[in-house]
Amino acid sequence: MYFADWLVLGAYFVVMIGIGWWAKSRVKNAADFFTAGGKMPWWLAGISHHMSGYSAAVFVAYAAIAYTTGFALYVWWALTITIACLVGAVFFAPRWPRLRQRLGIISPLEYLATRYNLPAQQVLAWSGAALKVFDVAAKWAASAILLNVFAGVPIAVGILIVGGVTLIYSTVGGLWADALTDMGQFIIQSVAGIAMLIFAVAKLGGVSSIAGIWSRLPASHSQPFAGDYTIGFFLAYCLISTISYNGGTWNLAQRFIAAPSGTAARKSVLLSGALYLVWPLVLFFPMWAAPLILPNLTHPDQAYALLTQQLLPAGLVGLVVAGMFSHTMAMTSSDANAISAVVIRDIIPALRGSRQPLTSRAELLGGRISTFLFIGLSMVIALSADSFGGVLGLIILWFGALVGPIAVPMLLGMLRPFRRCGPSAALFSWATGLIVFALAKYALAAPIASLGTASAQTINVAAPVLASAIVYCVFGWLRPWHNEASDALVESLDRDLEPAVSLPVESTVA
Repeated sequence: MYFADWLVLGAYFVVMIGIGWWAKSRVKNAADFFTAGGKMPWWLAGISHHMSGYSAAVFVAYAAIAYTTGFALYVWWALTITIACLVGAVFFAPRWPRLRQRLGIISPLEYLATRYNLPAQQVLAWSGAALKVFDVAAKWAASAILLNVFAGVPIAVGILIVGGVTLIYSTVGGLWADALTDMGQFIIQSVAGIAMLIFAVAKLGGVSSIAGIWSRLPASHSQPFAGDYTIGFFLAYCLISTISYNGGTWNLAQRFIAAPSGTAARKSVLLSGALYLVWPLVLFFPMWAAPLILPNLTHPDQAYALLTQQLLPAGLVGLVVAGMFSHTMAMTSSDANAISAVVIRDIIPALRGSRQPLTSRAELLGGRISTFLFIGLSMVIALSADSFGGVLGLIILWFGALVGPIAVPMLLGMLRPFRRCGPSAALFSWATGLIVFALAKYALAAPIASLGTASAQTINVAAPVLASAIVYCVFGWLRPWHNEASDALVESLDRDLEPAVSLPVESTVA
């Protein structure tokens, strides 16, 4: 990186901090900090939802997959998310703001105390918070790898730089800062991604190379399913993506909760799905073409970073690096906000022995403190990423396998067909998923591995969530649960609240 690149990157970090301080003026209470007061425009929520699904891991772990496998990456990642958004527009996204309207929630788990009971809510809250620390740690590790490749910055220093900037604006500005920086990052990343596409196409000989590269790459690179990424893996990730992108990943639920109405939430998730359908085709093209520009790489996870250095002039390199970091900062800042909401509204009241939340001022202060601590802890764990199977191992295996057992009772609990699934169903579903994950990962690792890499990866990802879903449904069938408050809540989520109608003055007097 040259001076111009550092100047661009430094300016980007300064702007992100500035947005955080500006957003601080819009944060008056905990509801503003965690859910933007339920006033986030649908288009901003949609862009924020989209940006929060990326991280620097796309340019490290996924770049390696694109380099070695090809188009299959788009199919099992971007296409599954698009499908998930379409499902969510019908079943899940509109129900989140309706929960806020009816219960005043600012945490995605807050409603579970009414839907099930306090113990079920607490189990899901504690386990989900612990899991998310590891997921975010993977994003910091990926960012540090990029900065190390570009500028030789040590891993620890890279984590401190990117994490430190995110920590400042997230702690100060809350969800408004997250969403507004997501918008800025969307613009920056769009410019950077298009620049990379143009220079890659020029390097390969012009516009005709967009279709022509596939005949120059190995035949398997143009196939929708290749290598470890089989149709079984695709179906498994359709399930995982549906659960994750519709609120199973808590920071994405926060975007829906912040929408003014169910209709607005539906529009936001459709916008996000459309972006996932189109934008990765632009973003991944240089990664797919990388074997032609950088053949025989020893470390494919460095492909995108090396392409950037080779193709782009000074200044644009810094813009692309800022775009890469923007994804990680978008995702981790929103994760921190969601986890803080769970801590403040779900965990702390239970530890205090009270179902009542803290005062508004105490909630806001506690939210900022917990955001700070969450980001700090995830940065510490990022330094030990190799102990958990590296960046890709953390993201695909650990998060993909464990998000389901936590999310199944949270998402299905909003739907009327599952209203007879009660606290026992939620807890046994969660426990079964974790047990199945442990068995597949450790006790049965050798037999599963003998089935081949593709089958083993599919089993490790899909088995926990499938087991959780089956147990959840079976318990609801064998031991149907009846609770008047829970039933009333579930039934109320099928429609938006009717707007209040003011009576004429004469009718009021009469």
